[in-house]
Amino acid sequence: MTETRTHCPYCSLQCGMTLAREGRRLEVRAWPEFPVNEGALCRKGWTATGLRGHRERLTTPLLRDRATGELRAASWDEALDLVADRLRALQAAHGPDTVAVFGGGGLTNEKAYQLGKLARVALRTSRIDYNGRWCMSSAASAANQAFGIDRGLPFPLADVEDTDVLVLVGSNLAETMPPAARHLDRLRANGGHVVVVDPRRTPTADRADTFLQPVPGTDLALSLGLLHLLDAAGAVDEEYVAARTTGLDAARRTAAAWWPERVERVTGVPVAELRVLAERLAAAGRVTVLTARGAEQHAQGTATVLGWINVALALGMPGRPHAGYGCLTGQGNGQGGREHGQKSDQLPGYRMIDDPAAREHVARVWGVEPASLPGKGLSAYELLESLGTGSRALLVFGSNIVVSAPNATHVAERLAALDLLVVADLVLSETAAMADVVLPVTQWAEETGTMTNLEGRVVLRERAVAPPDGVRSDLDVIAGLAARLGSPGVFATDPEEVFAELGRASAGGRADYAGISYDRIRAEHGVFWPCPTPEHPGTSRLFAASFATPDGRARCVDVDHAGPAEPLDVAYPVHLTTGRVLAQYQSGAQTRRVRELPDDGPFVELHPMLADRIGAHDGEPVVVSTRRGQLTAPARVVATIRPDTVFVPFHWVGANRLTHDALDPMSGMPEFKVCAAAVGLDTPSLVPRDGYSTTERAS
Repeated sequence: MTETRTHCPYCSLQCGMTLAREGRRLEVRAWPEFPVNEGALCRKGWTATGLRGHRERLTTPLLRDRATGELRAASWDEALDLVADRLRALQAAHGPDTVAVFGGGGLTNEKAYQLGKLARVALRTSRIDYNGRWCMSSAASAANQAFGIDRGLPFPLADVEDTDVLVLVGSNLAETMPPAARHLDRLRANGGHVVVVDPRRTPTADRADTFLQPVPGTDLALSLGLLHLLDAAGAVDEEYVAARTTGLDAARRTAAAWWPERVERVTGVPVAELRVLAERLAAAGRVTVLTARGAEQHAQGTATVLGWINVALALGMPGRPHAGYGCLTGQGNGQGGREHGQKSDQLPGYRMIDDPAAREHVARVWGVEPASLPGKGLSAYELLESLGTGSRALLVFGSNIVVSAPNATHVAERLAALDLLVVADLVLSETAAMADVVLPVTQWAEETGTMTNLEGRVVLRERAVAPPDGVRSDLDVIAGLAARLGSPGVFATDPEEVFAELGRASAGGRADYAGISYDRIRAEHGVFWPCPTPEHPGTSRLFAASFATPDGRARCVDVDHAGPAEPLDVAYPVHLTTGRVLAQYQSGAQTRRVRELPDDGPFVELHPMLADRIGAHDGEPVVVSTRRGQLTAPARVVATIRPDTVFVPFHWVGANRLTHDALDPMSGMPEFKVCAAAVGLDTPSLVPRDGYSTTERAS
């Protein structure tokens, strides 16, 4: 038997685990010494080997036969030669940006880095972005504006156990990252107070001392109301504000218009509950605010995060021990995936692509001229919108766009309009099934590479087993394409060699990995960035002395609530929100194929009052409609959701056919978490209690 210390393939906790192998058998066991999860795993982690040997695993490249329209098996040389030839022809006819690249927040740092290099050096296209734009971008934009640096948590997650009041805004971590929920229990055991803000009473809210249930899309108004009350009560830490921040006066003036009664009318949160929370925050010595996708996936997502950061800054918390602001990153490498070149506006080390010094530094590492690097491209949804017109070819690595994109029917139409769609994946996902070329790649246990978890801790996934015959790593695929395209520079395939190059490219940047090595990660159970030299201990806690802005002060950014991009009306009278469930992960391409994980399919969660009004019953099908499409799924009638809101999980095809593609102007984040919807029975002939048939209501 051999044992390999590695990390879970799913969420941003990157829980440590041990893979024990005996013959062909591979078993997940605990790794109690790893500090993030202390041996605990959720059911997805314990069953993470479920795709090994799966009958749907891809083991040979597939090409679309032009005569039959079907996918057929091909050799690697045939597949890569075809892709390179068609990319060259398209770029010769239409220019570099006719080819686009779409990455994923689950790719290792090495893959994310090499994918950005492939786009800028081999393809010389500006059209690269990734699905993390739909996960962390609003929090990233806000943190960069307020603090001068984007690291989801500027402190270890365990620090929250010793805060006095923890405010979770739009997070259901008890289901999305269950091993983290123990920190809530320990915090309460230490005498702390947990506040959960969510339109649904989730298992996380059940662990809270205070639960606020606002209308979807109104978290910014709630933060403005809290700042109003804190200011009126004299609870602003004026000494801290004067010494460590700028801009609070403007934010105060805006918040002055958000008196409690106005906040109640907009958010639905009673004045009494708002006042009690403000008093609790004012009296606490240590307050920590954490946001997640529920607050961030909005057309005002960046402004919402900035509103909550203003609350934390007004209280004088960021930079103090066991206090401050942080973001709970979602995807496994949502943090590292955006630091090293997948985003359209960034180069490795979180350098900005329009910064001449950044271009000079990275070009020198890559062995090319700075002028040869393309400029800023399009954000993720804008890139997909351009397909078939601006961009005629798309390379997809680590993303299932057909399920995960907003307004997904429209996105599928754009994919179908391409001259060439290439997808690298380990199963035939919904996106791969549309591709002209499908390339079978390794999964997590079959490769080595680093990930950066939600704390900014760089960890090492170690290879435990060999991949199936015929399967290659993404690094091999990228190198093979670069060679066929005659690219300058070296595209290594050894992950440790790629990581060393990544360190050189990131040196001196905001996300500096120059002092991190595989050996250090193994010895120290992960290393926190920034870590500029091998002698540097890594930076587990930021902002103690100053912020990463030119003057060392945090910025309080003046923001105001404008409401959702799509308000309710007579035809669409309820709010639709989406999210995750415990047993599934992201688009479900992997977890839906793991036999041990329950897959009950999509459902529509609605309140008994709403169910009664339309004549719906638990377990019977209902139809949710928006201006973009409709979904039929069984009703789940629960008293834990607002009566004006319905919830649909997004792990299956259908949910994101409904969601709105309005974008945050600062982050490019689509408004996944709220849109106007109608809900009715699945049988048009039945007349619900409001007197309108399903067909009449939809019209």
